[in-house]
Amino acid sequence: MGIEVYRDSWGIPHIRAADHRELAYAQGHNAAFDRGWQLEVERHRAAGTSAAFLGEAARDWDVFARRVRLDDTARRCFRRLAEEDRETAGWVSSYVDGVNAGLAEGAARAPEFAATGLAPGRWSPWTPLAVWLSTHILFAGFPAKLWRRMVAGYLGAGAVELFATDGPGTAGSNGWLVSGERTADGGALIAGDPHRFIENPGVYQQLHLACPEYDVVGFAVPGVPGLPHFGHTGGVAWAITNAMADYQDLYRERLRRRAGRIEALGPDGWQPAAAHTETVEVAGAESSGIEVVETGRGPVIAEVPGSAADGEWEALSLRYPPRVYGELGFPALPALLRARGVADVDAALDRWVEPVNVVLAADTAGGLLHRVAGTVPVRDEANLRGAVPAWEAAYAWRGRHGPMPSVPVAGGIAVMANERGPAAPFGAEFAPPYRAERIRELLAGGASWRAGDMAAVHTDTLNAAARPLLELLAGLDGLGPAAAELRDRLLRWDLRMGADSTDALAYARLRSAVVRALAAHPALVPLADPPPYPALLQPWLDLHTRIGYALGTLLTTDRLPEIDRPALVRAAAEATAAQLAAVAPGAPATWGEAHRLAPWQALPGGTGGSGEPWPGLAGDHDCVLATAAVPGVTDLCARGPAARYVWDVARREESRWVVPFGACGVPGAPHHRDQLAPWRRGELIPVLTDWQALKESHGDR
Repeated sequence: MGIEVYRDSWGIPHIRAADHRELAYAQGHNAAFDRGWQLEVERHRAAGTSAAFLGEAARDWDVFARRVRLDDTARRCFRRLAEEDRETAGWVSSYVDGVNAGLAEGAARAPEFAATGLAPGRWSPWTPLAVWLSTHILFAGFPAKLWRRMVAGYLGAGAVELFATDGPGTAGSNGWLVSGERTADGGALIAGDPHRFIENPGVYQQLHLACPEYDVVGFAVPGVPGLPHFGHTGGVAWAITNAMADYQDLYRERLRRRAGRIEALGPDGWQPAAAHTETVEVAGAESSGIEVVETGRGPVIAEVPGSAADGEWEALSLRYPPRVYGELGFPALPALLRARGVADVDAALDRWVEPVNVVLAADTAGGLLHRVAGTVPVRDEANLRGAVPAWEAAYAWRGRHGPMPSVPVAGGIAVMANERGPAAPFGAEFAPPYRAERIRELLAGGASWRAGDMAAVHTDTLNAAARPLLELLAGLDGLGPAAAELRDRLLRWDLRMGADSTDALAYARLRSAVVRALAAHPALVPLADPPPYPALLQPWLDLHTRIGYALGTLLTTDRLPEIDRPALVRAAAEATAAQLAAVAPGAPATWGEAHRLAPWQALPGGTGGSGEPWPGLAGDHDCVLATAAVPGVTDLCARGPAARYVWDVARREESRWVVPFGACGVPGAPHHRDQLAPWRRGELIPVLTDWQALKESHGDR
């Protein structure tokens, strides 16, 4: 048969090959053709060489990637994979061969190569593992441990949980399963949307892969073979969300130099640390010489400011499972493609490592699965709360947790939205329950669900997180006329963060004023100036951001009695009313005019099309439609649904999906941004699986 590539009307690739390895080659070749620029950016980011063509803005990431040893860890993981699972290692290598065969053609299509002077490079067998690791190294949010340490130091250990919520540096998702007893045709439905930084091109690529062994649709991560997170084989479908597990540790290291070598203090005394120097090249600026140090705990990622004394200094090392165990879990990827039922998905995910996910799956025989997958080390509870001393044996890892928990699907509904659920024993911070509770409420209201109905759940904009602030507002008397009118207006508001809502904008303005007032309060202002750690870690240490995402708790807790919340909200209401009355001509009048998409792009610039600004969006961080702004910092949306999907388990042809931009990563191509409009409107497009229809109606690339 050879390789056949068809495109549906949305330009989505449908790839068929004679065998499993040839199909991996074809997937890699297609990724290079459609996403050549994206693939090369990710390869360079994983190697810590992206600043050489992206410039100063990429320097901090490259320094981090070098220090944390992303590329070396990927090499280590691939070596072990090649020793223990030659079949999977060969499959990954076939994908890499396809990438290398297609990169020149893909680069010729992508204007970014000429704009930066970048020539397409060559992928190594371990590069997909490096891309995967680079994409997920910050998923567990280890810098939050520095924040917890700051809070405990200034406010006491009991105050740490006041800020314990899903912050901007982590990635979450919605996912839900409705069993056959609640659907119109008796087959299960799985739906959801991964919440990540919105990138252009997108981090997920819709794909259809088939060979004699399997025929699967799902979302690929460009640069990685298979369909790791979301897929439908025809017999079984699966989806994941971030489990919010804590599986990375920060250690406080004591370091010193002796006879030209660096030593680190561990439980057994001073021991030599591995050290060498590297150079980070930066386009248009001076290069950076950095010392890469690794102790018995892990790579050193930052020095502790002000810790140097008597020839010794403190630093922070990062210990993370792939570096320790030499595994990423890639044997699960081909096993998922071959899955025929939930038992196969379950068995495949027993080998999963990074990141730790909550999984939903259902099959055509009525099987259901709701479990945690990934590697979480066994260690002291203090490791979850902050950076722990490397020289104390009590904080060493003591193996891995296992087996990972599974939970039953009760009442025909299962929901995963980063809340405290089956992964609770493994985490320190989880998302507030608003999204999960709202999804359950919506699903419980129906008994005959169809795939087409799920868009209404995806796009729900009820903001239950607004209630604590509105309850304080309701208790205020003696306000000035404008502030009283604002109070009454918001108390009539339906809590919907609609793009066309003027009330939602007024609420957002009040919320931001409250966040800024709390950040300026003497009780919290000591947290406003975090230690000068690397810039990459600063988003986890920003006081306004932390307050914005934990606002509901901070407005209802009795643990900070020095903060007069009614007085603070009163002042914020008066200031917001004055701000709204003095709006300049042309300023945003609705939430959607302020809450615009702000995607990350390797090369800055670009608009929503035809020179227009990026579009305005409905939703908010704690809505099911989780288009996240950072209250008190910006109304722009940089993180949100990086894809949406509905898997109809019994009738795959009824499934639906959408991504923020399009199937192709080449600017100006017909399918570069053709899904942006339906994505913004909350619409889903059909999943096409009929090969005969593809062959008759649509051509190749």
